[in-house]
Amino acid sequence: MLDVPVRRLDPDVELPSYAKPGDAGLDLRAATDVVLGPGERALVPTGVAVAIPEGYAGFVQPRSGLALQHGITCLNTPGLIDSGYRGELKVLLINTDRAEPFEITRGERIAQLVVQAVEHVRLIEVDDLGDSDRGHGGFGHTGRE
Repeated sequence: MLDVPVRRLDPDVELPSYAKPGDAGLDLRAATDVVLGPGERALVPTGVAVAIPEGYAGFVQPRSGLALQHGITCLNTPGLIDSGYRGELKVLLINTDRAEPFEITRGERIAQLVVQAVEHVRLIEVDDLGDSDRGHGGFGHTGRE
């Protein structure tokens, strides 16, 4: 298990936590009330800051229930939290519902934080990358199945 130091910036907001054993993401909670009208977005503070160790990164991802039931998702999914960042975690939410506003209440679970090991790479410039089965096939190259 990895120890990640956390600083509570808002004493009344619950620290991020796993909802159930085996969950991959820590639930992040809103530190303020926000109303998102149809198509609106907002940067929602969580009231916490973390010190993710070097060699790891945090990835902020949407909660599936909010997305399915209300059209609320993270705009820059996944949001990347680098190991050197020490500021407050904030979640960029958007309401994709075309008709209904959505009210976020202080303390509500709004996103998930997944902490993963990341590799640093060294790019080596070459003249040829070699062949692969996929080649240059990009978006949708395998068709709809």
